[in-house]
Amino acid sequence: MATTAKEIARVLQLSEAAVSMALNNKPGVSTETRKMIIETAQNMGYDFTRISKTSENHSIKGNIAFIIYKKYGAVVDDTPFFNQLTESIKQTCQKLRYKLHINYLYGDLESQTDSLSIYDGILLLATEMKKEDFGSFSKLKTPIVVLDTYLQSLDYDCVLINNFQGAYQAAMYLVEQTRTQPGYLHSSYSIGNFDERADGFFKAIRDCGMSLSNSQILALTPSLSGAYHDMLIQLNQGVIPFCGYFADNDYIAAGAMKALHEMGYQIPEDVSVVGFDNLPFSNVLVPSLTTINVPKQYMGEVSVERLVQNISSPKKPPIKIQISTSLIKRKSVANNTRNSIVQ
Repeated sequence: MATTAKEIARVLQLSEAAVSMALNNKPGVSTETRKMIIETAQNMGYDFTRISKTSENHSIKGNIAFIIYKKYGAVVDDTPFFNQLTESIKQTCQKLRYKLHINYLYGDLESQTDSLSIYDGILLLATEMKKEDFGSFSKLKTPIVVLDTYLQSLDYDCVLINNFQGAYQAAMYLVEQTRTQPGYLHSSYSIGNFDERADGFFKAIRDCGMSLSNSQILALTPSLSGAYHDMLIQLNQGVIPFCGYFADNDYIAAGAMKALHEMGYQIPEDVSVVGFDNLPFSNVLVPSLTTINVPKQYMGEVSVERLVQNISSPKKPPIKIQISTSLIKRKSVANNTRNSIVQ
């Protein structure tokens, strides 16, 4: 006889409602309780294909887990970037008739991946992951698509932003507009995306015939408040700002702009700034922020579609899919050239 939610609730001495919420990936239970319920259900042989088979989703093909790993705190689940990516993943899963389960992993992964084998496929948001963090996933036979990170040693499909291209575009535009060598507002957190953006920025500097040694690189926390405080400290310590900066993300750009304004610098008359991500607030800043647009919705669609292909036809050679970026020109960059189009 198949295990029921009621039996799981009796074993764990929890309410049947709490067990139902955890099994159906609904809010109302803590991460620890949800994990305990899922693991117990697995051990008791619960049939996960029965989950939420109502009149709305009786044709569900399977279950996909969206795993968000948090190591430094740079991945925050209430940011516009995360919300747009997640919503796209949800919609694509629904369209392809897969039920989506969102799970969070923290710190040491060794003891947290065993329960993931219950899913038909895994989308792994690996923004903060390093090579050593993937070891515990290697024992899983479940198809995995990695989002927002690429390592040469990974034996998984990877879907990520073309960070190099975006940073290169931003730096070249700054040089064209300001006619000077730009500085770099670089994340103080070591994350693969930011390292790739650094490569793109420095390639543009070299291609313009400028010396890398002359670039001003300021390390700032990749958050709005953190970048603001870090920039303010450096300005108060006597740092003379360059005429233009590329920032690793829009939060760094916005925080630095606030600090510069408080210190009496005008943007873009004194200092031009280009961000990265094109988050919604970038268009309402004063002045509006020139930035690199990332097609977040498309990134979510491609990742789910590729995972479903792997579920249907496993053992395909892994591929790397890079999503191209584009420059959004607004008013945070000085207009020193003709025929520039400003949004």
